[in-house]
Amino acid sequence: MSGHDLLALSAKEAADEIRHGHVSADELFEAYRTRAAADAAAGENGLNAFTWVADEAPAPAAPPSKQAPLSGVPLAVKDLFCTEGVPSQSGSKILAGYRPPYSATVVKKLAAAGTTLLGKTNQDEFAMGSSNENSAFGDVRNPWDRSRVPGGSSGGSAAAVAAGLAPWALGTDTGGSIRQPAALCGIVGLKPTYGSVSRYGMIAFASSLDQAGPFARDVTDTALLFQQMVGQDSCDSTSLQHPEAIELPKGVDLKGIRIGVPEELTGDGIESGVRDAFNASLALAEQLGATIETTHLPHAPHALSAYYLIAPAEASSNLARFDGVRYGHRAEADDLLSMYTRTRAEGFGPEVKRRIMLGTYALSSGYYDAYYGRAQKVRTKISEDFSNAFETFDFIVTPTAPTVAFRLGEKTDDPLEMYLQDFCTVPMSLAGIPAISIPNGLSDGLPVGLQIAGPAFSENRLLRAAYVLEQALGFDGSAVRRNGGAS
Repeated sequence: MSGHDLLALSAKEAADEIRHGHVSADELFEAYRTRAAADAAAGENGLNAFTWVADEAPAPAAPPSKQAPLSGVPLAVKDLFCTEGVPSQSGSKILAGYRPPYSATVVKKLAAAGTTLLGKTNQDEFAMGSSNENSAFGDVRNPWDRSRVPGGSSGGSAAAVAAGLAPWALGTDTGGSIRQPAALCGIVGLKPTYGSVSRYGMIAFASSLDQAGPFARDVTDTALLFQQMVGQDSCDSTSLQHPEAIELPKGVDLKGIRIGVPEELTGDGIESGVRDAFNASLALAEQLGATIETTHLPHAPHALSAYYLIAPAEASSNLARFDGVRYGHRAEADDLLSMYTRTRAEGFGPEVKRRIMLGTYALSSGYYDAYYGRAQKVRTKISEDFSNAFETFDFIVTPTAPTVAFRLGEKTDDPLEMYLQDFCTVPMSLAGIPAISIPNGLSDGLPVGLQIAGPAFSENRLLRAAYVLEQALGFDGSAVRRNGGAS
């Protein structure tokens, strides 16, 4: 096959071709590596999706097996996953050049399943952001329009997959950091049920919310990668055994499926083009046999407020370890306290500092009950709202993001406006339930996402519904992949 033919294969097709001996794993890796390295070398003239690209395919830990489910398909990994001997910097100057002595559980599991590490992808610093403009390694650009953001915080992973620089990628989702960039870049992104994937080796932002998940071109590839990610891990006490094996989705209709459309997440604040695409998909779901009804999540409008107290509070605690003593950046100073202060002042970017200060204040004596404690009560109410809704409906459906990709720099001076990008995704994160974003057409030539959420551990049903809708919608991002992104 020519290089272009190789890159046109889906991840599943590539794995099948390798297993049958029609394609060499080394040849596939080199085709992607050459493309990713060229984009990385282009700097700001490219997408800036990667912080590190492999010079060659890593040596397998065991002899390659034709039975390996992901045999030889390259994988891009978000910068915050610890990867042994490879820069793992979480998009931050304070960890610049850090090479961990171990790998995250999910990275090891995917390597054992046959993937090869293609590169580490750029991200918002410590996963804090919705535009990938907060990275110490520069902005990531949207493959559909390089003057626009790819979403965040997993913007590098999303851009790499959308532009055909990687067949699939690992990301993390704390309040929407997989789903929102997937929507803005026109690909599929899954936030699994909290606990279904080990967090061991992920550089933490907010421990009760962070969850690893896959990016891929289509729902089938998403399911294939997710199959190898799930499972309980003795190194992560919050991880759980998924109650059923993850299956590759099939189906041609949505007969018998009951879909709830929450008024609180589909009304004001949704851009007109995004709303039009959403309504068209609801009509299509009805044609496929689904029942569509309005529902209510009464506490959803308070989700952003609760999230931006809970997540910064946990970040304040998690990021206290970055003090210049054990690893990462260290500022020179005459005494210990000055060294701590200078290290953190030089190492952390403005958004991370903002959230640390907010979180520290929310946890401080005299304010804990008024802020953090109350936010946790709101979180419980949001979870109860979803539980009540799922007594009637199989899925809750919303737009993934309220707008299409916005221009670089457009929202950087207004943090509140930036935080509103997570309006539709944060409630699912607070409830710990799975949600998937699939491409939902275009608005003004830019991708729109459709979010489908289900009860905890309903990933198989979620993937099937997403697959049926994906086939009916027929979204095509091949031109952007073929060209490595729009000019």
